[in-house]
This record gives sequence, structure tokens and C-alpha cells, in this order.
Amino acid sequence: MDINNLFRNSFPNLPFELTELQEKVVQQVLTKKNTLCILPTGGGKSLTYWLSGIGLGGITIVISPLTALIDEQAAKLEGHGYDVLTLHAGIDAKKQVKLLKDFYNGKLNPNFIFASPERISTDGLFEYCIKARKEEIKLIAVDEVHCVSQWGHSFRPFYKHIPTFLNNVYGEGWPVVLGLSATLNRKEIADICESFKIKDTGVIKSELLVRSEIELKTLKFIKEDEKLEKLWQLLKIHKNEKTLVYVYRVHGKNSTEDLAKVALDKGLKAVHFHGEMSSKEKQDIIDRFKNNELDIVFATNAFGMGIDIPDIRVVVHFMIPESIAQYYQEVGRASRDKKASTAYLLYSNKNIEVKKSHFIDKSFPTQDELKNTFSKMTSNKKGYKTLPYFDDEEIQKCLPYFVDNGVIEIVAKSIMKLDVFSNVTDSGLVELLSLTKTKNVITTMKKSGKSAQEISNTIFNAIVTDEVKLEKSLGKCLIINSHLDELDEQTLEKLVQYGEEKKEFKHAHLDYFVHILENCENSKELHQEIGRHLGVPKFLLSRIYATTKGDLVRSKSEVIIANLLQHHSIQYEYEKELNYDGNKKLSPDFTLTVNGNKYYWEHLGMIGKNDYDARWLEKQAIYEEYYPNQLLITYENPALTKSAENLLNCLFIKP
Repeated sequence: MDINNLFRNSFPNLPFELTELQEKVVQQVLTKKNTLCILPTGGGKSLTYWLSGIGLGGITIVISPLTALIDEQAAKLEGHGYDVLTLHAGIDAKKQVKLLKDFYNGKLNPNFIFASPERISTDGLFEYCIKARKEEIKLIAVDEVHCVSQWGHSFRPFYKHIPTFLNNVYGEGWPVVLGLSATLNRKEIADICESFKIKDTGVIKSELLVRSEIELKTLKFIKEDEKLEKLWQLLKIHKNEKTLVYVYRVHGKNSTEDLAKVALDKGLKAVHFHGEMSSKEKQDIIDRFKNNELDIVFATNAFGMGIDIPDIRVVVHFMIPESIAQYYQEVGRASRDKKASTAYLLYSNKNIEVKKSHFIDKSFPTQDELKNTFSKMTSNKKGYKTLPYFDDEEIQKCLPYFVDNGVIEIVAKSIMKLDVFSNVTDSGLVELLSLTKTKNVITTMKKSGKSAQEISNTIFNAIVTDEVKLEKSLGKCLIINSHLDELDEQTLEKLVQYGEEKKEFKHAHLDYFVHILENCENSKELHQEIGRHLGVPKFLLSRIYATTKGDLVRSKSEVIIANLLQHHSIQYEYEKELNYDGNKKLSPDFTLTVNGNKYYWEHLGMIGKNDYDARWLEKQAIYEEYYPNQLLITYENPALTKSAENLLNCLFIKP
């Protein structure tokens, strides 16, 4: 399939062309290969799943972590004429049931379904309806897929249950899966590939992950008061510029709320943003920030994934992030429009220790937390229990440990009680309701001899076929089966060790991040070290200067040449490999095409250095033998612009 034709036909109003990497991702997905796409922030990840879904036909399920992101993507697709079904906590519960019933019965036929990982992992009615139309679903797009890995900084436990959802619906025969992320470490990539059946050849990663348009500045302080003073100084310097300040602390001194209040008192247009706010509050802030009604947002890392504000000019980290990946993802909120911006990192040794002891260590359950949570979930008895997962943060924190280590099994996504119905006409549900006065699902299981999944299917079938009327909220829950009466010392030790390995890994990543911060002298070096960590090929690490055309080149002199070529509408390619004498290769700085003829431009920036001179003489001999009269040369000189212009005027530009 011609991907560019598909793009032009599917999105005729988009004013740009696909990048080569976007085209490669879509092409691979259309061959029905599970794919992991790693593109920098602002690199066009969403377009890859839009186009892949349309190319495959049928329905695409998009799993996305934020309500604001879901609404934004849904609105864009609807603007292009596509039908979208969105399901998230911001939509009234009764309306959600109605939408799912209409989908089940074929009254809604969306091109795209957007849902959160929480919906995928806990909503049995959603799963039941998807299963009914599973043959029509051709693509599963998992946005911000790094959240699936416990080795990363953005782990979301519900992401771990997405493969379970796919197994429940499809068994082994999944639709095509496309995972999307901006920056990943090696362990995260391995985790994701294992979870979503992605082969090594299915990983497509941009080689241009270095965001050199963002000037990186790092400032280390001895005293916290000095760091705070510097923050206010920077905000004054960048007054009236769109600025994002990462703080990571919600309440208390120097938190998002505290700093925003001080900023307001100073007359700045500022607000705080964190995960405890409602979806509506968050979306309102995003809209106001986007529309230039706010200059500064003090935020935790709840402000991040997928939020599309192109013109953030300044990012300030008031505390150190826990890893290179987190840092680079967060500074990447700036310059989505590819224009210049600045990122400041303000930190101290105290920040580093607090990040380890408070933020990293406390994200893992202690032995006592594991014991207490297990007791709360199971009452220290083997067997089945209903688990109101959303009501308890400790359960959310600990459950993955029990599930991953075989202590607890999730057997169904169901509802707490059967007392939410009236006007029941479904015979199977009538029978179940007659078995117990409490209408408890576990008691019903025991008295009916049916499994939790069978009972859940009976409930959901009655709902979608209108053989029951809902009087209350469904009261969604997980049905779990505990394989132990209590946690013995050996099992506890195993669970604690399971967390310790990940904790040590995160400590090591923070230590490495601090190491490169303290050993890089400027923004260029820091970008390059981060690029090495992200797996950018060595030969591309110095390509950090942007041209008018959008290429990244190795020097400011090459920017001058590239921009002159662009200005004069001369077609060129940067460092395009040239084959000669069989399998030998040469990479000119610029390959020009003028009136169908090829020319090769070399800019000699280091003439006078012995090794450089020797290499150049070898290349010059190759040009003379294989490409006579096709070589153009300029030298490093303060008058480069004039000399390059003269060269072009003499050869190609006629008065």
C-alpha cells in the first residue's frame, strides 16, 4: 500500500507530509506486525496510530492515560470526519452504559474507541461489549506505553493488565498492537516487548531523539533558600513567556500550591496543577495555558503525557527528576513547535537524597504494608473476595506484587452486589437473584456453583439486551482469588525482594543522571550524553543544529550553507551515502540536484590539522576519480555566507 496516498486521502486538510519514520511505522503495522514506535515528544506519534487504524480498516482501540489527552485526540479525529467513541470518568455513568449498549447492538460504529487503562483493566461491561464485536477490531494502540513497565518512572499498574484484557477477549489471536512512547531505557523496552508480543525487529526508534532546540542549563545549590531565590529570578527574567515549573510536591512549603500562591502575590499569571485535581480542573488549566491566559504552571509530573501545547518556551525543574528519561520527557514539553526554548534544572544534594528516600523508596511497599494490605484484601482467608480497587491507594500499590508472584489471582471484572437492578426479565439473572438475600456476588457463586466470570456474563448480557433496569451505579470491582490464608515469612521476603531489585535499579539511574549532570560542561555535551543513553547512534550525536528546512546538521557553518540552498530553492540532501567502487561508501556534506545533475558539496571546517588534512586528501582523490567536476568546496571563514553565496551565483544562479 502507498502510505503517502493513504495519508493524503485520509487527512487531506493536514498541511504537512509524513516523515520517513512515520511512514515506516505505518507500513510495518499494515503488514500486521506488532510494533513499538519510539518518537521524540512532538514527533507525530498520534498520526501513526490514526493512519494505521484507517489503513487496517475496522475499529481501532486507543488506550490512553489521561482524560484530557483522550478528549483532545477524539476532537481532532472527529474534526477530520471520523466517528469516535470515548469512555472515561468525566462522562456520566448512565451515559457510559448507554454508549456501551448502543455499541454492543450495532447502533454505534466508531472508527476509534478511546479508553483509559483503568477502563480496560477493571470494567467488565466494557470487556463484554468489546468481545461481542472483537472481529471488527483490527488495531490496539497503546499510547504512552512506557507506563506498562515497573522499571520506569511512570509505571501505572493498570497498564500491566492490558495483555490480560487482550487474552480474555482474544485468547492467543490478538489484533495488531502498536505501542507508542518518547523515551525508553533498555529494561523498559524489554518489558514492553515481552508484554505485547513485539519482536526485536518490531521496534522502530527515531535516531533523532536529541532535542537540541532546547538549551539545557543545570544549576546546583548548597542552600535551598538560594535555589528558591534563583527560581524567582528566572521567572522574572522570563516574564510573559509560557513557563512550566516541575515541583513534584503537592502540599506544604515550596509545593505546587504554595509556589503558585506566592507567584500570584507577586503579580504573575500562575496556577498549580497536580494529580489530585479533577479532570475538569486540569482541562481548564490546559486550555487557559494554551490560550495564553496563564504564563506559569507549577506542576507535578501529572502535567505531561500527550499534552499538546506547542509554544512552551521555558521549563524549570525545581527538584531533580529521578532519571534521564523522566528529565528528557519533561523538558520535551517545550518546543513542540521546534522553536528555541530553555530548560533549567535547579537541584541540591538534599534534593537527591529526598528523591531517593521519599519519592523512589516510598513508591515501593514495605513488608508491613504488604502484610496489612493482604489482610485487608483477603481477611487472611483463602478463596474469593470482591475488591473495590479504586477506593484504596494501598491496594493499588500492592496488588501487582501479589498478582505477579502468584499469591492472588484476578478471576473476573464484576460488580459488588446484584441489588442494583429492577424489572429483571432475564431468566438467568432472575435465578441468580433468588439465591441470596444479600445479593453478594461471592455468596451467589457459592450457591449457584457458577464461576465469577459466568455470573458476570449473565449480568452484562441482561444489561445490553435491556432485560434489566439499572437503579444504581454498577459498583464495579475485581473478583480475586487468594491462594494463601496468610503471608508466610518466605513469601513476604520474596515480595519485598521483588521490589528491592526495582528500587536499586532506580537508585542507579538517578546516580547516573547526577553523574552526567556534574560532568557535562554545556548544553551540547548534556544533549549528547543523553542521546548516548537513549541509544542514538554515535555518528548522529553531533547533529544538533537545525536548518530552515528542518534538517539537523553538525555545525553552524553547515546551517549557513543549508539555509542558502533552501533560500535559492536548490534541492539538497544532507550526508546522503554515496556508493563507489563496489561496496565502498562516502558521505558528502551536501548532495545537490540541479537540472538533473548531481553535485557534492564539502565544507572543510578543520583544514590545518594533520589527521583531518590526510583524510581530506583521500576523499579528494575519490571525487577526482569517480565524480570529476562534481565537487564543490568551501572553507571555514568568518565570511562564509558571502563566499558560499558567490559560489552559488557563479555556478547555478543566473542573473
